[in-house]
Amino acid sequence: MRIDSFRVVPALPERLHRLEDLAYNLVWSWDEEIRAVFPRIDRELWERSGQNPVLLLGTLPQQRLAELAEDDGFLSLFDRTVARLDAYLAERTWWQRRYQEHPRIAYFSAEYGITECLPIYSGGLGVLAAHHLKSASDLGVPLVGVGLLYQQGYFRQYLARDGWQQELYPTNDFANLPVRMVTTEAGVPLRVEVEIAGEPCRIQVWRAEVGRIPLLLLDTNVAENPKHLQEITDQLYGGDGETRIRQEIVLGIGGMRALLAMDLRPDVCHMNEGHSAFLALERIAALMREDGLAFGEAFEVARAGQIFTTHTPVPAGFDVFPRELFERHFRGYAERSGIPARQLIELGRARPEGEQREYHMAALALRASAQVNGVSRLHGEVSRRLLAEHVPGLPPAELPVGYVTNGAHVRSCVSREMAQLFDRYLGPDWWQHPGLPESWEGIDQIPDEELWSTHERRRERLVAYARRRLAAQLEQRGASRREIEHARGVLDQGTLTIGFARRFATYKRANLLFADLDRLRRILLDSTRPVQILFAGKAHPRDTEGKEMLREVFRHGQEHDLRRHLVFLEDYDLAMARYLVQGCDVWLNTPRLGLEASGTSGMKVIPNGGLNLSVPDGWWAEGYAPELGWAIGRGEAYDDPAYQDQVESAILYELLEHEVVPLFYSRGIDRLPRPWIARMKRSMRILTPRFSTNRMIWEYAEHYYLPAARRAARLSGDGFARARDLAAWKRRVFQGWSQVAVLGAAPRAAGTRRVGESFAVSAQVRLGALTPDEVRVEIYYGPLDAQRQVTGGAAVPMRVLGQTEAGVWGYEGEVPCRDSGLVGYAVRVVPNHPEANGLLTTGLITWQ
Repeated sequence: MRIDSFRVVPALPERLHRLEDLAYNLVWSWDEEIRAVFPRIDRELWERSGQNPVLLLGTLPQQRLAELAEDDGFLSLFDRTVARLDAYLAERTWWQRRYQEHPRIAYFSAEYGITECLPIYSGGLGVLAAHHLKSASDLGVPLVGVGLLYQQGYFRQYLARDGWQQELYPTNDFANLPVRMVTTEAGVPLRVEVEIAGEPCRIQVWRAEVGRIPLLLLDTNVAENPKHLQEITDQLYGGDGETRIRQEIVLGIGGMRALLAMDLRPDVCHMNEGHSAFLALERIAALMREDGLAFGEAFEVARAGQIFTTHTPVPAGFDVFPRELFERHFRGYAERSGIPARQLIELGRARPEGEQREYHMAALALRASAQVNGVSRLHGEVSRRLLAEHVPGLPPAELPVGYVTNGAHVRSCVSREMAQLFDRYLGPDWWQHPGLPESWEGIDQIPDEELWSTHERRRERLVAYARRRLAAQLEQRGASRREIEHARGVLDQGTLTIGFARRFATYKRANLLFADLDRLRRILLDSTRPVQILFAGKAHPRDTEGKEMLREVFRHGQEHDLRRHLVFLEDYDLAMARYLVQGCDVWLNTPRLGLEASGTSGMKVIPNGGLNLSVPDGWWAEGYAPELGWAIGRGEAYDDPAYQDQVESAILYELLEHEVVPLFYSRGIDRLPRPWIARMKRSMRILTPRFSTNRMIWEYAEHYYLPAARRAARLSGDGFARARDLAAWKRRVFQGWSQVAVLGAAPRAAGTRRVGESFAVSAQVRLGALTPDEVRVEIYYGPLDAQRQVTGGAAVPMRVLGQTEAGVWGYEGEVPCRDSGLVGYAVRVVPNHPEANGLLTTGLITWQ
């Protein structure tokens, strides 16, 4: 049976037709004044709709719409709200004031956590991507987002009676989400097509408005597709490797084709993780097809405008596909795109030597991007070590991988009550420049009693919310009336409240607190200084160890004496996250050191007055200072994980017993914890601007987006003359590199040197058919460690002296002696070209 369809939309009175604009622009997800119009329409229906304005309008009785069109009070609010949206979209932005250039930047991400009623996110990566778009909108960055529109999205969580996680996959009704299908000028749905293992797969394109930023979302649930292709975009991070590679083809290749079909050809492409790296292949193919470039030339132009941001701290975080799986899905792509099949395969090779049995998305993203970055200072260092395997011979410290520390979009995090306090003491425009330290100088002017009462109201709201959620959980689980009534009395509104909410992965160590249960009990159950802890988070459906850890937390919360003090809230989402970050006194974070790329949840408590208690990893390694929060250890790493857990759990207990709890309960005769409030103020004033996404976007704009756009424009100018020259140089270098060798290197004069002197080195270098202009000969030097390896090395160039025989050249250079100690050095040769963008341009290096 064939079923056709048509869409029914609300019949809005003419006076209220702009309600549709308000509902479909997701600026309401971070602007409380715009959001306020929807509960005014029908508060009960607003809550029942999951705070989804499109569903609200779609289910609102026509009679109510007619009433609102005659309600002067509502119309006044409505008009102010429409004016506010129009003013936001029309105002002159930071980007327009600062830059004359307006390149188009495409931002690709597999998930976006914009609002809970658009459930196409699983955790931190998606929330970060959403905050990226929101700040880009506030700042006017000329950016377009690209992602996938999942039919089921990420799972909904509930727990069995024994605490074992169960998963539900409710289907999203796109007709009632704040997204619109993109249509052609003829009014028919826009479709693009990709090939999936030899089959055509049709993709329909949806568009969400994130303030000023369009977000294109791709969906394969198209009637013309066979069922197995319709299911590609069913679940976020669901299925097996075959599903993943298909989703990444749709995201990368389909995303680029959607942009081109909508005449949104990007100058810069930013990959938020390597899931979208196939976009590089499609950009190369488009340049070859439309501009007549050879593969090498197109590769350089595409690479110049591509940025890869990695969020993973471990090799397992990168997608790796069996070579057979890749070849089956790309068998026809080489022929149709014009990209040589050998080059397609080589771009995903992990190491240049040996048999290639796998296709590495990180290798593709690394090779195809002119700029690469991690998401915190420490993660930049970790990423250099992780990615160094793809460039053997290059010291990891020299791998050109930078970092931009993540941030949080302040207006999406801060409570309404706290924002109103900021309006009074920081001025009504504080939210326009949250990345500037001067915007937060007025924090110290807020009276202690006002700040504390505002924070206490949010804690009270959190406790009330937790009680409602816990009672609902128990009802769903079939608990007794007595248990449900008990749930309505858990927690206490005046007790020190600690929050722990994140993905339940073993490295995040949600169970670190339970290393010594007796000690934990004494902390939680102290009669005069009690403590309570709220846990929330999901384990990946296939992560059995994560589920076991979650069940351990749940079971401890079921123990009779702990039930009022330790609560696990099911089905963590953005709505729950807001209650937690706005109401907790302390945010606890206990990852195993080196495994937290950045972590952003702790950033979100800062403007709400919460304090961080965390392992000094990720962002907290940069943010921590003794007067701003607490660090669990000093960043020491141990070879034995069990011993590390033992040490850090003991430190955590000591911090709680001797610093955190006493400070919170240190009250004067006015019952205010003034030392605690002073720490709150310092944290808010110093850390909020440093860890806002406005600061993050400024860094991306200055150090990544504009340099990438300028570099791509340079290579594209004059009929791609520079790109052709760069590609020809690379061909010569690759063809002649096997002849390059350092024949000998020696000091000009042996002996010890004093600090301030220099150490001269001469070398004979065979270049073969290459010229000195095409290479750079350097002395790499630095202190030697116990294994006689150079640490903290640096390179200085050597001067060419002349040709000593055919293809052999003499060089000399000096090592500056800045510090005393044993110094190691070696001479090396690397390719050199004015347009070469660092050592990743070729990946070639020859050592003596």
